[in-house]
Amino acid sequence: MARPPGRAPRSTARLAWLIGPALVAGVAYLDPGNVASNMTAGARYGYLLVWVVVLGNVMAWLIQYLSAKLGIVTGRSLPETLGDRIRNPWARRAYWLQAELVAMATDIAEVIGGAVALNLLFGIPLLWGGVITGTVSLVLLMLQTRRGPRTFEFVVIGLVAIIAIGFTFGVFIAPPDAAGIVGGLVPRFEDTGSVLLAASILGATIMPHAIYAHSALARDRFAPIGAGRAEAFASGTETAADRNARANGELEQKRGISTARLLRATRWDVSIAMLIAGTVNLCILLLAAANLAGVDGTDTLEGAYAALRDGVGPLVATLFAVGLLASGLASTSVGAYAGAEIMQGLLRVRIPLIARRLVTLLPALAILAAGIDPTLALVLSQVALSFGIPFALIPLVVLTAQRRTLGRFRNRGLTTAAGVAASVFLIGLNALLLWLVLSGA
Repeated sequence: MARPPGRAPRSTARLAWLIGPALVAGVAYLDPGNVASNMTAGARYGYLLVWVVVLGNVMAWLIQYLSAKLGIVTGRSLPETLGDRIRNPWARRAYWLQAELVAMATDIAEVIGGAVALNLLFGIPLLWGGVITGTVSLVLLMLQTRRGPRTFEFVVIGLVAIIAIGFTFGVFIAPPDAAGIVGGLVPRFEDTGSVLLAASILGATIMPHAIYAHSALARDRFAPIGAGRAEAFASGTETAADRNARANGELEQKRGISTARLLRATRWDVSIAMLIAGTVNLCILLLAAANLAGVDGTDTLEGAYAALRDGVGPLVATLFAVGLLASGLASTSVGAYAGAEIMQGLLRVRIPLIARRLVTLLPALAILAAGIDPTLALVLSQVALSFGIPFALIPLVVLTAQRRTLGRFRNRGLTTAAGVAASVFLIGLNALLLWLVLSGA
C-alpha cells in the first residue's frame, strides 16, 4: 500500500537513513587546529579551561542546527541563499573572496596536521606528507562526486571513529583527576595567556566553513530531485525555476517525509555529532592536563607526541598520531567540499575538482616547503579564521529568523536570541584573540 506524502515510515532503518550530515560537518570540530589548541591548553593550564570546551560545544550545537535547518527547509545552502540575496555583483564577489580565503586558511591547518602526523608515524618529510594528505582528500572528494553523499558520509564517519579512538584511548590509560575536571567547569581565567588559549579553542571550534558546509550537506542528502534534474544540480547548470522548485512546498511532497520530521531527526544528528566532537576535544585537553602539565616542549604537536611517548607509552603516542592523521584527512576533505560550495553558491561557477584542489593545496605546501614551524602555521591559520566568523554567523542567524526564508519553520524568539548572544560572544572573543595576537600579548 502506498504511503501518503509527508508520512515517514517508523522503521529504525529509516531513522538511521536520516543521520549523517552533521557527523560529516562535525569533522570541522576535530581538525588539527582543535588538537593543537586543546593540547596546548591542557599542557599549560591543566584543567583550567575545561569550561571553554564545554561552552564551545553548546554554542556549536545551536549554530550547526541552524545551518542544517536552512539547507533542509529551503533546499539551498547558505552560500546559494546569499548568492541570491546579495544583488550587487561586486559585493557578492567581495563576500566570496573572504569566504574563499577562510576556506583556504582552514585547508592550511588540515593539510599541515596530516603532514605532521605522517612525519611522526613514518618519518615522511613534511612537504611530501602534505602532498599525500592533499591527494587522499582529492580521492575522498571524488567519492562524494561520483558515488553520492551517502558513500562520502560513510568514509568520513569511519575516519571520525579512528579520530575518536586515537584521541580518547590515552585518557583510559592515564586517567585525569576527577576533582580537577569538576574545578575546570567553573568559568575563570588565570592570565592573558589563558584568555588567548580560550579564544583559540573557541576559534578552532566554531569555524565558518563548517557553517557553509553543513547547509550544503543537508541539502544534498535530502534533495528530492529526479535523475534528469540531478545531473543539472550536480553540474551547476540548474535553472532558477529548478532552484525555486527545490525551495518551495514541493520539497516535502517529493521527499515523502515531513520537513518537521527531518528537523527532529537533524536535532538528533547534530546532538550525536557534537557529543562525539565535544568528548574527543575534552579528552585531548584532559590527556594533556593529566600527563603533560609543566612538561617542556609540549607547545608543538611534535613535542606533545614525544612527551606522550616518553611519559605514557608508545602505544598512546602512536594512537595520538593516527588520530591526528585521520583528523587531517577527514577535515581537509570537508573543507575542500565547503570551498567548492562557496564558489558554486556565490558565483555560480564550478571549476574542475582537480584544478580547484591544487589551488587550495598550494599555500599549505608552500608553508611546508619554506620550513615554517607547523604548529605556528596552525595557530596563525586559526587567527585567520577569526575574520570570517561574523560573515557566516550573522547571515545565518538573520536568515533563519525570517519568515520569508523559512516560513513556519523560522526561529522562535528564544532561538534567535540565543543565536544573537552566541554570535556576539564569539565575534567579541575572536576580536580579542586578534588584538592579543597582533599586540604581541
